[in-house]
Amino acid sequence: MLVSKKMAEAARSSSWIRQMFEEGSRLAKLHGPESVFDFSIGNPNVEPPAKFREILHEIVADPSPGKHGYMSNAGYERTRQVVASRVSKEQGVALTADHVVMTVGAAGALNVILKAILDPGDEVIVPVPYFVEYGSYVDNHGGVLKPVSSTPDFDLDLDAIKSAISPRTRAVLLNMPNNPTGRVYSFDTLRELGGLLAESSDALARVIYLISDEPYRRIVYDGVEVPPVMSAYRYALVASSYSKELSLAGERIGYAVASSAIPGVQELMAALVTANRILGFVNAPALMQRAVARLEGVQVDISLYRRNRDALWQGLIEAGYQVVKPQGAFYLFPRSPIEDDVAFCRELLEHLVLAVPGSGFGLAGHFRLAYCVSPEVVDRALPVFGRVAAKYWGS
Repeated sequence: MLVSKKMAEAARSSSWIRQMFEEGSRLAKLHGPESVFDFSIGNPNVEPPAKFREILHEIVADPSPGKHGYMSNAGYERTRQVVASRVSKEQGVALTADHVVMTVGAAGALNVILKAILDPGDEVIVPVPYFVEYGSYVDNHGGVLKPVSSTPDFDLDLDAIKSAISPRTRAVLLNMPNNPTGRVYSFDTLRELGGLLAESSDALARVIYLISDEPYRRIVYDGVEVPPVMSAYRYALVASSYSKELSLAGERIGYAVASSAIPGVQELMAALVTANRILGFVNAPALMQRAVARLEGVQVDISLYRRNRDALWQGLIEAGYQVVKPQGAFYLFPRSPIEDDVAFCRELLEHLVLAVPGSGFGLAGHFRLAYCVSPEVVDRALPVFGRVAAKYWGS
């Protein structure tokens, strides 16, 4: 065998999201892109703000020496200070540049955090459904992912989390707004969770961290706001990126932030900075660090996402699907008409509709639709969803 057994297995069971994305590319070549309804991948279809292009031109034209060399593994101090000011306002906690590490996207931030806090066998609790690659991120650093149930409307089930806590628990990992459901947990719920984790940490004589993965924080609807985990619990960390709010997914620029309320936080920060280096990231992209430092307060227009959410949700409800209306992000997570969500997604594929089975997110019997697509794709796909539904529920 040319590769490790673990990687061979990972390749065989690779992300459903990527599998469907590749299938969509194949079908588009075969039938024409206008005939394929691809809801498979959360790739922002809104272009970055015009301000980003202006700033990028200015940065590239700057002849000052050393602009493309190494910097501190934590990132440029100016950029980290901008992030610290931003996250301080969001979290209600006073932060400085010393509490921030610039990373290669939110995925890089999560891997840096997990590398810094996990020993082999440590457990990370995550509510179901969850972003499919969390399992790989935890496994990368010797940890064990421990999924727990959520409520029927995808809120946190605190009793399930409490039952899952063990002497090996090291962290609870949340995603807000959630991918794939669009759920945003309330501050009251987070405060209850914080109390539970504080009690458990004291009882086990072991710190349990609360990690919040927040790349969709600024993509929320109907006046919803993502609550501050750092105000709800002392041992909190935030991982985020500019991939969605600035449509810079391919530029891989994000950050990890540790709460200043953590006792001895500088020891944790030293571990985060070291992890950033030894994982091979070394530092976040220099060009993008300079760009985002000048883009605070700028974001994409999310009105298209809101329009697609409303149209797709309403159309699915009218067709008979059961689906919770998302509060943020750009995903819907309907129930499948049959329990075998993989079979149902294959049926949709026969109609050139690409959806991702819910089992890929740890919850069978559902499917995910990424509505970061053109309005025309949503509008032309709705009759297809209706025809498929009619097979199960009648016209």
